[in-house]
Amino acid sequence: MKLVLLGIQGSGKTTQGNLLSKQLKIPYLSTGHIFRELAKEKTTLGRYIKETINAGILVPDEKTIEIVNNYLSRREYRKGYILDGFPRTVVQAKKFKNSVDKVIYLKISPKEALWRLFHRDDTQREDETTIAIRKRIDLFFKFTLPVVDFYKKEGKLVEIDGTASIEKVNEEILKSIGKQLVKNQIISWKKKQKTILAIVGLPGSGKTEAANFFRQKGLPVISFGKIINDYVDKNNLSHTEVVHKKIREEFRVKYGKAAMAILNQKNIQEALAKNMMVIIDGMRSWEEYLYLKKIFSDVQLVILALFADKEIRYQRLAKRKERNKLTGEERDINELIGTNMGPTIAFADFLIKNNFSLEEFYDKLEHVYRAVYYF
Repeated sequence: MKLVLLGIQGSGKTTQGNLLSKQLKIPYLSTGHIFRELAKEKTTLGRYIKETINAGILVPDEKTIEIVNNYLSRREYRKGYILDGFPRTVVQAKKFKNSVDKVIYLKISPKEALWRLFHRDDTQREDETTIAIRKRIDLFFKFTLPVVDFYKKEGKLVEIDGTASIEKVNEEILKSIGKQLVKNQIISWKKKQKTILAIVGLPGSGKTEAANFFRQKGLPVISFGKIINDYVDKNNLSHTEVVHKKIREEFRVKYGKAAMAILNQKNIQEALAKNMMVIIDGMRSWEEYLYLKKIFSDVQLVILALFADKEIRYQRLAKRKERNKLTGEERDINELIGTNMGPTIAFADFLIKNNFSLEEFYDKLEHVYRAVYYF
């Protein structure tokens, strides 16, 4: 297990690093530790590090990368490590050769960090004056916060609320790496019950983006709307509300209002046979929900409803390259009443408002994912 801890000074990296080191039985070290150890060595590199540190100069990116990569190639780090203080820049992150399993970002506000640092029980360090701390916090937001975004795009970032108790933060970190603490022993966490997470919401609310988020987690996604879209394409029809409504009604005459669940039943069964969690993109009718509850009675069925303001949804739909005519109040009413989507939204286990950035949307989805997966 190779972990990286990120966070501003005072976020609790040292506390959590030492705790995780004992629990996971892998070494915890910071770049400061690495440089201090190397500075003790009577080598050309050791002298360079010692002179650089003594001069109060930061070790350049290229040299830092070379040093950390070489240091972590040592035998004692082959089984893993917990690294604090590196990568500090995007350049370092991109050129870091040791593959990282998870990057834990302990998020706290600068105000909280200052309060913690000035209320420590131990003796205050010389570099912990108000000016010095603020400077280090500013450097974090300027150079290291982009590293957080880099690892988020890589799908390796886990954001933890660093303001929680030490025990709670530790528990959340362990969950994020598939571990749990039982009677002071760390064991691999295993999901006991299979789950279907059904995404519902009006057009433009973000169902496609949510499905992409869960795909990045390695979860299978089954799109209920794909059957209609494929039918339209196969028969060279147009993606308009009139055409889609006609096809939906034809399917529902033949199969009932649970049509999409019935037609996708085999796909869901096959996905559940290989996975503990399956995502349904675009469940609509209440009858589909009841059908899935009946057929998959031993599976946890969770509804995630997405909401966005009407004007925002219509703007998003208008920008689509395909099916951009499937928008408007008529479409909304057909979804809510014609396909009986209203009850599934009202009965949802989770509701996310998706009016803002994709980054914020993904953060909210991460909380839902963890709440459902680790239930």
